[in-house]
Amino acid sequence: MIIIDYSDKRPIYEQVADKLQLLIVNGVLEPDSKLPSVRSLAVELSINPNTIQRAYSELERSGFIYAVKGRGNFVKADSSLKEKQQEKLLDTLEKQIQTCKEQGITKEAVEKRVNQVYEEETR
Repeated sequence: MIIIDYSDKRPIYEQVADKLQLLIVNGVLEPDSKLPSVRSLAVELSINPNTIQRAYSELERSGFIYAVKGRGNFVKADSSLKEKQQEKLLDTLEKQIQTCKEQGITKEAVEKRVNQVYEEETR
């Protein structure tokens, strides 16, 4: 379900939060379903429980999950989460395209790379 990439420069809590976010947005984790406890997920991933707690806190702050005192963390039932996440990703892409443009990369080169990525997916 979640694989930590130790060569990734991002903090582990961020990787965990991103993976869980992806599972929520793609519907793998159903609305109102209970997430694994902090302790059990920490044991499963062989990382510090504080790291999981921080990832859960980030997800709660971002509106992907909610906490119930004494019961755990649950996936928030919000149909607009996917649209919000996609808009955030498109904003990031827009900034990257602007940087490419400033660096002299042509529109055709960017389009070619985008097409390559989408073609890889269909193989």
